[in-house]
Amino acid sequence: MKELPEFIAENPVAIDLAVEIEHFRLARPFVIARGARTHASVVTVSLRRGGVCGRGECVPYARYGESIEGVVAAIAAQRAALRQGMDRASLQRAMPAGAARNALDCALWDLTAKEAGCRAWEIAGLAAPAPTITAFTLSLGTPEAMAAQAAHEAARPLLKLKLGGHGDAARLHAVRAAAPQAELIVDANESWDEAVLDENFAACLACGVTLVEQPLPAGKDGVLADLPRHIRLCADESVHDRHGLASLRRRYDMINVKLDKTGGLTEALALIDAARQLGFGIFVGCMVASSLGIAPAMMLTGAADYVDLDAPLLLGEDRVPAMACAQSLLQPPVAALWG
Repeated sequence: MKELPEFIAENPVAIDLAVEIEHFRLARPFVIARGARTHASVVTVSLRRGGVCGRGECVPYARYGESIEGVVAAIAAQRAALRQGMDRASLQRAMPAGAARNALDCALWDLTAKEAGCRAWEIAGLAAPAPTITAFTLSLGTPEAMAAQAAHEAARPLLKLKLGGHGDAARLHAVRAAAPQAELIVDANESWDEAVLDENFAACLACGVTLVEQPLPAGKDGVLADLPRHIRLCADESVHDRHGLASLRRRYDMINVKLDKTGGLTEALALIDAARQLGFGIFVGCMVASSLGIAPAMMLTGAADYVDLDAPLLLGEDRVPAMACAQSLLQPPVAALWG
């Protein structure tokens, strides 16, 4: 990570902002239905007040109309408000949910915790996060390529398959044969349509899949309300924050909570509370980020039925210090990283 620029504080509440773009090499190409990537490209925010610095990270996502340049500009536009002492509550009012707000919100949590000399979960009134099993993601590919990935990772307890629509039944059977003991969950990334639903769900049942994430495109998923529920369905692209959550009750059993969608930890905690009240299960997910982007999400894992925070495991290079993880058991972040 680049050195932070020099900050000059003019008053006790003023927060000085630095924002930069960073790229982290992946261990191998990461492929989903929308395309492939070889690097995690992130926007990093540093907030300094006095001699204390808090950091946050986000991953702009084109699927949601975001770009790196647009997110950097949106963050920079809050510079004056931060100089006037912006806090998390005023940030929620000033910016919509999304990647830009996520980086700022998580940086404010980190700054507050470091100023108070405690951990962020203490400020939130939560128990300290425990070591947590994370899913490990297999990239989309041919049945043979996915089977090879699965065989290499077969000892992991939870594998998540990226699927792509047509041909998914063959992919599922190939992976199950290569990893007979692992629990399998799948993520279609909106790539299915009604023509393949029956075939793909049947393959999921035959292969013992326990959860299917976002099979149909957001806004075109109404048919899910009338399907027999043999496997739990999880909304991802169909849910960002609390807005519209109630309308998904008949379509999905769970929701995927990602900080880059909710616009930060503050809204994510509120979304989980609202979702639980409506009877949804909780899946805590992530974008392809560095350990700094994953660390705040560990505060959500105590409420989760499934955790998919494997981004640090997909990297060929990461921050120092990084999140520690051995055989899918993810450890809470050290204070030097975040929170």
